[in-house]
Amino acid sequence: MITIHQKAIRGHTRSGWLDSFHTFSFGSFNDPNRMGFGNLRVLNDDSVIPGAGFAPHRHQDMDILTYVLKGQLRHEDDQGNISLIAARQAQLMSAGRGVTHSEFNASEQETAHFVQIWLLPDTPGGEPSYAQVSVPEQGDILLAGPATSGALLHLRSSTTLRLVHASEHDQTALNTPGSHRFVHLLDGMAFAETERLSAGDGLEIPADEGTVLDWASDGAALVFTMPSLLPYPPSTP
Repeated sequence: MITIHQKAIRGHTRSGWLDSFHTFSFGSFNDPNRMGFGNLRVLNDDSVIPGAGFAPHRHQDMDILTYVLKGQLRHEDDQGNISLIAARQAQLMSAGRGVTHSEFNASEQETAHFVQIWLLPDTPGGEPSYAQVSVPEQGDILLAGPATSGALLHLRSSTTLRLVHASEHDQTALNTPGSHRFVHLLDGMAFAETERLSAGDGLEIPADEGTVLDWASDGAALVFTMPSLLPYPPSTP
């Protein structure tokens, strides 16, 4: 059975500088029924005020993908990577055996709005790596996937992540037998069967089912296709 993750019941962290919505358990939001799906462990929708951000902190055994929707972020890590990630760019940091990094809003005037995604790799450990790409603003884009997939960014798992840009009356088929799928709407409105989805909503589709997104407006969505079994148990971030 497909499951709707309504945006209204996401976790929410709000401080003086951060406004963050959590599709899955994260930080102080701990819901045992929302510990991830497949190897998708974190899906956060973050807004950071000008000049603020995340001080240096450590990750390991996780592929961390950041897609900037508005503004820009400054990334710096202990592997020597320093970069600006602008709107419509994506960054992938594979933490491997461990990396320490910081992320700050690089603007003194504009709020930075971005989606951050954490995916479990097939195998823990390994050397950290970093990549950054510009993302087309139209079409059906294979944003991330294994090295053999031809994706813009290379994950350390067999998961694929598509960025789908749709027009009103388009249909997006979500049928991949034997694989979990998760959809996160970035913009617009669509229907899955009789359920209405709008920006911020999610759709969980188990491996033995399929459905179609019927777009009621122009919009965009992230579509994850993942193996049905996890390589090892997820941890709580």
